[in-house]
Amino acid sequence: MIYIIRHGQTELNNKRVLQGRSDYPLNTNGIAQAKEAARQLRDIHFDRVLSSPLTRAIQTAEIVVPNITPNIEDRLIEMDYGPYEGMSLNAPAPEVLAFFSDLVHNAAPDGMEPLASVVRRVGSLMEELIAHSHENILISTHAIAMKGILEYLTPDSHGSYWSKYIGNCAVYVTECRKGTFAVPIPLEQYNGAS
Repeated sequence: MIYIIRHGQTELNNKRVLQGRSDYPLNTNGIAQAKEAARQLRDIHFDRVLSSPLTRAIQTAEIVVPNITPNIEDRLIEMDYGPYEGMSLNAPAPEVLAFFSDLVHNAAPDGMEPLASVVRRVGSLMEELIAHSHENILISTHAIAMKGILEYLTPDSHGSYWSKYIGNCAVYVTECRKGTFAVPIPLEQYNGAS
């Protein structure tokens, strides 16, 4: 099973700032969120932990699975927002507002990483993980990178994950059977089904 988690809250998340690849640690609330995720996943024996290289994702992974040092995986880094990094989401540039209002039909503004690039890089990692389908793996990443994974694993989604809200420390679960990943589901639905 593969468990995909978004990192806990940072001060930039709290202030509604486009954080991207800026490297900020978890705030107090983010640490509490990660501890709650650890509680929810306490009965899972993890074989491997993969994390984005950014501090907030590493901290989340270390709190959720304290007995395994995360392997840093650059493909799990957040989308590159380019010149829009650090912009307030309370007063976004018009082109950013248009992009985030319909990510399926509006291309990323110039200087931002295209969503297709996000899907390609996280998808290549997921393909490598098929060889480890017998293991329980935690992936600690970011909102857009996580949506990229969900899009990759759900070809029939037609972009529906791009507009879906994924909160801090939200967890999705997927299973690999016979070389194919199942459609990921939120942890609470998975726990309800088992």
